[in-house]
Amino acid sequence: MAGANGIDPMAETDDQSALRLLARDVAAREVGPRAAHGDETGEPPTEAIKALAAADLFRVTIGTQWGGLGYGDVEASIVLEEIARYDVSTAIACQLAFNGPARGIEHLGGPSLQERWLPRIADGEAIVSIGITEPDAGSAVQAMRTALTDDGPGTWRLNGYKNYSTLGHVAEGILVWCRWPGGEGAKGVGAVVIPMDREGVELTGRHRGMGIHAATEAEIALDGVKITQDDVLLAGDPSSTSAFKVLLSHLNHERCGNAAMCVGAAQGAFEHAVRYMNDRVIAGKPIAELQGLQWKIADMAISLESARLLLARAVRLAGEGGTPPAMETAMAKTAANLAAKFVCDEAIQIHGGYGYSREYPVERVYRDIRGLCIGAGTVEAQRNYIGSSATKGATSVSPGWKNPLEG
Repeated sequence: MAGANGIDPMAETDDQSALRLLARDVAAREVGPRAAHGDETGEPPTEAIKALAAADLFRVTIGTQWGGLGYGDVEASIVLEEIARYDVSTAIACQLAFNGPARGIEHLGGPSLQERWLPRIADGEAIVSIGITEPDAGSAVQAMRTALTDDGPGTWRLNGYKNYSTLGHVAEGILVWCRWPGGEGAKGVGAVVIPMDREGVELTGRHRGMGIHAATEAEIALDGVKITQDDVLLAGDPSSTSAFKVLLSHLNHERCGNAAMCVGAAQGAFEHAVRYMNDRVIAGKPIAELQGLQWKIADMAISLESARLLLARAVRLAGEGGTPPAMETAMAKTAANLAAKFVCDEAIQIHGGYGYSREYPVERVYRDIRGLCIGAGTVEAQRNYIGSSATKGATSVSPGWKNPLEG
């Protein structure tokens, strides 16, 4: 539907529409048929990744100078939505390439880091995990203990422990948030990127989660790992929080990707529910004719489309080469997380006992999206940010918003 200015907020360019169709086709052929196997075995989606890489779908946001397509957040959200419609685990592997370490390496890293990692990520040959969360520092990132100690001019030693590093068990590298010598709290926090096979880096375990079984989280110990200037993504300044704020702002890319995966997964569950309602016949009539179930579908559609529109706004506001704004990103992620929970839960309910069984994919989708409501900043953390910002006078850039503190 067109807006007041006659412009459809969901309108896509010809290139974006072609990208969506390509991602949808590859996901249907190569991702969907493998999703149940990965869920049962916990094996990473290696073959699906190969198929996506062969279709150039790992190149989306990486710059052309490193073999990428040079697109932005809009295109990333398109591809993530289409892949998550079939499998969240595989979409997460793409998320790491689109909105995770690769994005930071390109925008913040030096030539050494860029040349070392970006071409291989674009080719689908290397996964770089991310180490932010620690056992005692989840949403309160500034409480992290992982830190550098001086080890001579231009060199340091890295010590710490990172928890919930996505696909860390199959990654070739890891982007680690850590504290520079002399830093305290948010001051001095920066980041380095190191190979997983470097001495002192040890994979110590994998979490067995409720869902996303093919893209599990790893625990990684860092014991005296040698760090040089070539490994530094963004140096921390012990007297300033500036580097920490830059790293936090880059999480907006990841949060929009998270929202896109929720929208895609919920769309897939919605489609399964509609199909089932038309196929399931009771007393000679499909249950799709029952008003009570039609109302469920109506509410699911409204929730899903609302989240999709908020996400579309956030990623389009990023512009070319920019970062999605914080307020709109927090709103989009919150709406998408809640919509996915609601839609996937209702899809199970519509299927009845079949929805609770593994004979149908909706129970897997529900388990998968539940983890997305925690990752990249919980729904509660997003609400805290939105609420505290709004009560201080912050507003959305939407024309209908006005700062209530200005009268």
